Amino acid sequence: MTANTLRKKYPHFFYKGYSYTTKRGYLHISFDFTIPPNISFKPKVVVKNIPKNHPKIDNIVFHLGLIEMINYWKATASPQIVIEAGHLSARQLAWLKDLIYQGMGEYFFVNKINFTAKNFLTITSSSASLAQNLRVLKSRLANRTLVPIGGGKDAVVTLKLLKKAKIPLRPFLLNPKKEQLDIIALAKTKKPIVVERTLDPNLLKLNQKGYLNGHTPFSAYLAFLTALIAILFDYKYIALSNERSSNEGNVKYLGKTVNHQYSKSYDFEKKFRQYSKRYLLTEIEYFSFLRPLYELQIAKLFSQYKKYFTVFLSCNEAHKTKSGSSKPTGKWCGKCAKCLFVFLMLTPFAGKKQTINIFKKNLLKERKLKPLLEELTGKKRFKPFECVGTTAETKVALLLQKKKDHPMLRAWNTMHFLPLKFERILKKAISS
Repeated sequence: MTANTLRKKYPHFFYKGYSYTTKRGYLHISFDFTIPPNISFKPKVVVKNIPKNHPKIDNIVFHLGLIEMINYWKATASPQIVIEAGHLSARQLAWLKDLIYQGMGEYFFVNKINFTAKNFLTITSSSASLAQNLRVLKSRLANRTLVPIGGGKDAVVTLKLLKKAKIPLRPFLLNPKKEQLDIIALAKTKKPIVVERTLDPNLLKLNQKGYLNGHTPFSAYLAFLTALIAILFDYKYIALSNERSSNEGNVKYLGKTVNHQYSKSYDFEKKFRQYSKRYLLTEIEYFSFLRPLYELQIAKLFSQYKKYFTVFLSCNEAHKTKSGSSKPTGKWCGKCAKCLFVFLMLTPFAGKKQTINIFKKNLLKERKLKPLLEELTGKKRFKPFECVGTTAETKVALLLQKKKDHPMLRAWNTMHFLPLKFERILKKAISS
């Protein structure tokens, strides 16, 4: 089915409401989305072991639903989104539309959708009378740090450096996978805060029937989710592990830059910080601890932590289910751009033998990967839609296969939001 066909058939998408309740210390959240006349979604989120006493969370739960909504809107790309669950000002509506336009760039590109067309998307919300329950919180938060943990090298570096500096922290896991649990176990941190997010199976059924599918700004969802966790568990700092490399886009489409990693970028981080302090909680400090660094520099730091070589995993193919039609492998595929990129980043610092041991083969000698290498270095097509570094640092990584040093390894990006004590920790790490 084409986007035009679906947009005509389903002109409206509704965010009807949200609800939450606490059962035996678990917070159960549910959202209600509908696409008339006969499509409905009720995704769920469960936050485990929440404190008994916490601030009012209606506002942040409502906002989490706004971002969750995007994942279901994409099935039909309906030209009008109607938010009945709460009220948004004109400024908030503009912020949300900007996120959709920039965060869904890859989705628009892949599905050949002209998102620049006049009146492509209209978003409206309920009357201001509902705004009384959606107020910004001004309560103070404890001087502690929440560290979201994925399964890759970046989160390991953040966790290890902050732990070494004796920063009071607690890991956060969303839908924990083996590699995340193994990283936590090796790091010997406090018990992680765990959230289980369940997609509505109706979305997978629509995908299998040919409704629209594609990449959504997951890190934007993570931003609002970690804000909820910070409010519930009393944490002032949220230390992400996004790097400066994520600022680079992949391709131009309809005159706009498409960035697969937009919601990991400095631009989104800046906008979310402004939004959260104005509309969520004034005390939250959301920042990317590794923002000043390139992926290449992070790989150098990660190479010091050899015991994590056998547990980390950042291959996206390892977790794909093809809309529920297959089971995830949970292993490096050794065939995708992400695998090749990580191989290139690690080899100069971990050594060829150690890196080959991780991937079970020398990816630089795989002829089938040559087209991907040309894309990663900017010689062919465009940079792959993966969480990979800039084309410049991929070229430097190739040079470092034979050389031992390059100025990029000492680079420092001043466009970041690190609080001073965190900046000092990172500067010390790359200078030592």
